[in-house]
Amino acid sequence: MSLVEGFSFDLTVIWAFLIAAAVLIYVILDGFDLGLGMLFAAERKRGDRDVMMNSVAPVWDGNETWLVLGGGGLMAAFPLAYALILPALYMPIIVMLLALIFRGVAFEFRWRAERGAARAAWDAAFIGGSGLAALCQGIALGALLQGIHIDKAARTYAGGWWDWLTPFSVTVGIGVMVGYMLLGATWLVMKTTGALQERMRTRAWPLGVATLAFIGVVSLWTPFLQEGYYARWFAGWHIALAGGVALAVLAIAALMFRSLTIHRHEYWPFVLALALFALCFVGLGVSMFPYIVPTEVTIWEAAAPELSQKFMLIGASVLLPIILAYTAYAYWVFRGKVDPDTGYH
Repeated sequence: MSLVEGFSFDLTVIWAFLIAAAVLIYVILDGFDLGLGMLFAAERKRGDRDVMMNSVAPVWDGNETWLVLGGGGLMAAFPLAYALILPALYMPIIVMLLALIFRGVAFEFRWRAERGAARAAWDAAFIGGSGLAALCQGIALGALLQGIHIDKAARTYAGGWWDWLTPFSVTVGIGVMVGYMLLGATWLVMKTTGALQERMRTRAWPLGVATLAFIGVVSLWTPFLQEGYYARWFAGWHIALAGGVALAVLAIAALMFRSLTIHRHEYWPFVLALALFALCFVGLGVSMFPYIVPTEVTIWEAAAPELSQKFMLIGASVLLPIILAYTAYAYWVFRGKVDPDTGYH
């Protein structure tokens, strides 16, 4: 293999990991944000809802940066994958984007609503937009995992309009909603005090159990979707990898539950819930890699020309540190607890 061929190989893998990292950061950052929006439905007092919104008000819109980066990076670095995946997932992606837009409008207009009925309507829009966006993200993930019908000769999507809607994709969608609510509950344990914090601590326990149940169901279902998945997890020595991942998930979950109830930590439940999501994302990567359209198109088959990847990597090497820096700075500035009277303290 020549130096150019070796560099091309590494460059494609680098871009695959960059896009995967952007998606993971988006899931982590916007996950608790969307989960908080769904938990909004369980809180009736205006003061408590104000506290919940204030906990994410300074950072919520910045979280969407990573969604744009992931989608834009996919289009630029892997144009064939973008051309195949988008037609297959038009409906859930469009609905997700509309839900995020409507949710953002509700977030801003809620504070300006003077009448109770108007505020209640915007609250309902915030709840509905959060839940619908989370559901559509999970459905899109499930539809991608179960496989997309393509015409490899024509390099086009060959499936139907409703192929994305299956029992598996809906199950993944509901699982993502529950997982996001777990992130939202543990975020509020970290950011609030008093009765609201205790309610969120109490709700985090059943949400954690439900999240584990969905992780188990999806993990056992996925290997039977396509032959390649089964070989990744249950053929030969790979079964040891599957067992190790399962034990790691259970260990992190046990630590999270202990930190919630026995030690009553404030920060660790959220950190451990994030670790649970990160571990599931690693498992997803193990199932899919090196395919970007399972199990039809690899990252190298879908990659943009080498010169394009080099040019974009130069830009990414400049922009990514800046994005990471201002994101970290925003979270650092608005660290600590929040209440409706004093804001952050």
